[in-house]
Amino acid sequence: MNKTALITGITGQDGSYLAELLLKKGYRVHGVMRRSSMFTTQRIEHLYRDSHESEARLRLHYGDVLDASGLRGIISKCEPDEVYNLAAQSHVRTSFDQPIYTAEVVSIGALNLLEAVRDYSESRARRVRLYQASSSEMFGNARQCPQTEETPLRPRSPYACAKVHAYWQAVNHRDAYGMFVCNGVLFNHESPRRGETFVTRKITRAATRIKLGLQQHLYLGNLDAKRDWGFAGDYVVAMWQMLQRPDPDDYVVATGESHSVGDFLEEAFSCLNLDWRAHVEVDSDYFRPTEVNELRGDASKARELLGWQPRVGFAELVQMMVDSDLKLAEQERALSEAGYATR
Repeated sequence: MNKTALITGITGQDGSYLAELLLKKGYRVHGVMRRSSMFTTQRIEHLYRDSHESEARLRLHYGDVLDASGLRGIISKCEPDEVYNLAAQSHVRTSFDQPIYTAEVVSIGALNLLEAVRDYSESRARRVRLYQASSSEMFGNARQCPQTEETPLRPRSPYACAKVHAYWQAVNHRDAYGMFVCNGVLFNHESPRRGETFVTRKITRAATRIKLGLQQHLYLGNLDAKRDWGFAGDYVVAMWQMLQRPDPDDYVVATGESHSVGDFLEEAFSCLNLDWRAHVEVDSDYFRPTEVNELRGDASKARELLGWQPRVGFAELVQMMVDSDLKLAEQERALSEAGYATR
């Protein structure tokens, strides 16, 4: 295909699956990652090749979406055909504790990237295609369920508010400057690569550790909250499909089904023949100051125009995550029995 893509947030769950997809399609892929004293590339290690190797098509660059001049330098160096903005502080509960930082990264970071792509496109007379990662959290406690591209936005967290601002900045850059910018309004999407502080992975990680006697209890917040959960590997396909269309647009990406946190618990613990009620306790510290009761998306537009549909169902997704975390728990137990500290 000989296209070049730039991915911000490449070391995250979505970034790793997207990089995997694009490399399989023959892209040259560049990723932006923040400098850290710890290695954060675990999710993409299986994709990385030394840059001196002739077959290497993945390059990593230190950068930050809050560094506008740095973004311009990276874009000029990479010369991308497509840019995918997946960088964010994406933990909703944490956004209440770090609202300013969340707003800066999610909102101003997106604006920095939009402006950097606009400057590059105008200076090179090229129309770079840009994907902006939007979120179902923007709908908040919407009066309409399921939510569509036309549902009014009613954000209920600092994270959601920042995503709303980034969403409209993307729309405005598309309208004002003729840029090819798409918003992907993705509903919750999970995988074995999900961070362990997110509720789904927190559940599967704890359930497998409980099964092997490595812990006894799991503390969670609101068990009644309902979400539309899909597989991240399916959702990155929709991201790519949006940028292959003749014209830019905004799309909801979702399964159309919602399940409560309690449902996820039931499914995960049942995979291990455990009763979650014997191990799970509710802790009010994990409640959000403003809750969102139910998010469920209608992806009819994505199905019709992109030909996209989810392949992995809810039960299969949970089983996939449990199987992966059970292997981790087994490794952890083996190390513990050998006398090594594991946590």
